[in-house]
Amino acid sequence: MGQALKTIELGRTGLRLTELGFGAAPLGNLYEAIPELDADATLERAWAAGIRYYDTAPLYGHGLSELRVGRLLRGLPRDAFVLSTKVGRYFVPSGRAPVDRGQWAAPLNFSPVYDYGYDGTMRALEQSMLRLGIPRIDIALIHDVDRRNHGADYDRRFAEAMGGAYRALEELRRSGDVGAIGVGVNEADVCARFAREGNFDCVILAGCYSLLRQEALDEFLPLALAKGIGVILAGVFNSGILAEGPREGAHYNYLAAPPEIIDRVRRLDALCSAAGVPLPAAALKFVQAHPAVASVLVGMVRPEEVDANVHLLRTQVPTFLWQAMKEDGLLREDAPVPG
Repeated sequence: MGQALKTIELGRTGLRLTELGFGAAPLGNLYEAIPELDADATLERAWAAGIRYYDTAPLYGHGLSELRVGRLLRGLPRDAFVLSTKVGRYFVPSGRAPVDRGQWAAPLNFSPVYDYGYDGTMRALEQSMLRLGIPRIDIALIHDVDRRNHGADYDRRFAEAMGGAYRALEELRRSGDVGAIGVGVNEADVCARFAREGNFDCVILAGCYSLLRQEALDEFLPLALAKGIGVILAGVFNSGILAEGPREGAHYNYLAAPPEIIDRVRRLDALCSAAGVPLPAAALKFVQAHPAVASVLVGMVRPEEVDANVHLLRTQVPTFLWQAMKEDGLLREDAPVPG
């Protein structure tokens, strides 16, 4: 399928990730139910395209995403790919009680239990390995310890995670049962807090470093560089608007985009059009330029989406486009840009 995807070392871990990673949240039936054959075909196309980094989590479809990802990966040579999953929730059968589906259109009939303690972490990781059918996890991440998920309970959950989940993952890293440990959250200042208080290898940061949001430049990304923490970015299209363009009804960070965001995307899109560059290509290329970033996770649910994202990644972007975005106040002056 053309030029091979580049691989980049994740911080100082020795793990090399493909520059484009497969974000498997949508395969948990996020917003829509994905037929099994479509899920399998998409994962197979990703492998054929050279994608060798796959990220999933127990939350995604209440275990469904891990089952689907495992169906592909467990039949492949174990050292040929990098796999990450997350801790912070384990699942119990719902029985006759209705399942809170949340944003999952058709999850498995299991209910999540938040648990950032030591024992809960070990239980969650064991469940993940069984669903995946893979007994070794390359990257284990503490999931969703942020204000968006916990509100006023955030500080208590942070303390629980550092006293329990972090201790468990440190032990597993020392024993070699996991290769690297980190956190996966939606808030840049929370990433910085974890980076200051623990010895983490990597972070998945979702939605906070993109053409629309650059607050991660304030503290977290400089700290990641200083401490050798590898960064994996997710949500670089901010839930779709940077992929779909400035249309009414587009999603921005899981909600309907407000007018000021639609206007900002309209300005970005106009500059991209003048440069002959698709907006989503600019969105991907921009975030890759930060030196702390090893991989960008993109959710895909159909084989043609894999082809489209690989094509976007290979799109040439003229350097004057980035300067035009900065002159128009759409990018911060201190934001690294390609070239």
